[in-house]
Amino acid sequence: MTVPGSIRTAPRLKARRAAALPDRIARSAAAPAGESADEIRQWIGRRRAQASFAVDRIPFEALEDWSFAPETGNLAHRSGRFFTVEGLHAAIGEHPERTEWHQPVIVQSEVGILGILAREFDGVLHFLMQAKMEPGNPGLFQLSPTVQATYSNYTKVHKGAAVRYLEYFTDPSRGRVLADVLQSEHGAWFHRKRNRNMIVETSGPVPEHEDFRWLTLRQIHQLLRHDNTVNMDARSVLAALPVRGAPHALHSDTELLSWLALHRAAIPIRSERIPLAGVAGWTRGASSIDHDDDRYFRTVAVSVRASNREVGHWTQPLIEPRGQGVVAFVTRTFAGVPHVLARARAEGGSTEVELGPTVQCQPRSHAHLPVAERPPFLDLITTAPPSRVRYSALHSEEGGRFLNSVSRYLVVAADEGDAPLDAPPGFCWVSRDQLAALTRYSHYVNVQARTLLLCLNSLDEYA
Repeated sequence: MTVPGSIRTAPRLKARRAAALPDRIARSAAAPAGESADEIRQWIGRRRAQASFAVDRIPFEALEDWSFAPETGNLAHRSGRFFTVEGLHAAIGEHPERTEWHQPVIVQSEVGILGILAREFDGVLHFLMQAKMEPGNPGLFQLSPTVQATYSNYTKVHKGAAVRYLEYFTDPSRGRVLADVLQSEHGAWFHRKRNRNMIVETSGPVPEHEDFRWLTLRQIHQLLRHDNTVNMDARSVLAALPVRGAPHALHSDTELLSWLALHRAAIPIRSERIPLAGVAGWTRGASSIDHDDDRYFRTVAVSVRASNREVGHWTQPLIEPRGQGVVAFVTRTFAGVPHVLARARAEGGSTEVELGPTVQCQPRSHAHLPVAERPPFLDLITTAPPSRVRYSALHSEEGGRFLNSVSRYLVVAADEGDAPLDAPPGFCWVSRDQLAALTRYSHYVNVQARTLLLCLNSLDEYA
């Protein structure tokens, strides 16, 4: 583990804590780069090369410790822990706009820890990031939080090794909490899943390990411009960092919260877990569970070998989307303050409506629909000229549960003709700083919008 700079003394720690946290975050985002993004990516590559890994698709009958329950068809681990694949009957909204469907869904009721350790070196906050293998990630290795573990993992249900640095997030005496919030995850594929997103600052020495490296926020921002490099959990956690606030927004905080409450009341999400065997429109084969129209996603099984994980070999189910996604914010500036066009987003596995991106979809799943029924602003995003694109990179989603789930994340500038000040129903102009403030609370900003918020923070015009 590379440790930059020199260790600060306790009196200076007190002075540091007295400084405004948003100012300290801004200094970390503006600090001299040190190692370049390419050098850090080479380090990630070396960590991958120095261990052995294999991820192979297998038929369901080759799963070890997993099986389909005879009564329900649910796919579960013999321990009763980790997660299950079950059926979901979901309905969103009221008649006549109500939509209703069935699908497989991952049920993972236990709350895991996604934690990043922070420490100041030479007056600049650094974050301890891990080069971590996940079986569903393109390239397997990506930059991850210090700790990324389900409750079953860190209580050693798998009888594997202990989770490194876990004690900094379970023992309050170890450091100062900078962020701690329960956040939702993908409501399209999880049933009401939440994880604890934490950032903890420590002042004492931290044991070194070759899979971990201290990075400034500026270095992480630079890595965000590279495809499939910063994993979803790291993006979600870092989105909770406070930013320097702009004094004005198009809508007051009260108006924004009232708008969201209106949509939560008008668009109820009703979901019922049902037996996987009874999910209409889906068929279970020897190696996958597929939609009858070959859309949306499939459930598959893999065998994993990893020499640097808590367990060296395991098998598990994964969800694999049927095509690359598009996730985007349309952005405009009003009275000198950047805003994004957020959507009131309702998903079958979520508890309630959250603020989501302007566009969040798999275009392949909508290609059969008439243009008028496709997601609003999708054409604007997919046909935007390069001069309008402020940010573009491929990012993968949760590599521990999803296989090759990749979306192009974009920030696209618009004008009145493309995205009017008077936003269409279901959309609202939100300042970047309002979005950042809401991210520090549960169930306001969905996981895709949290990634886009971190991408926004990496752009010079939002610094």
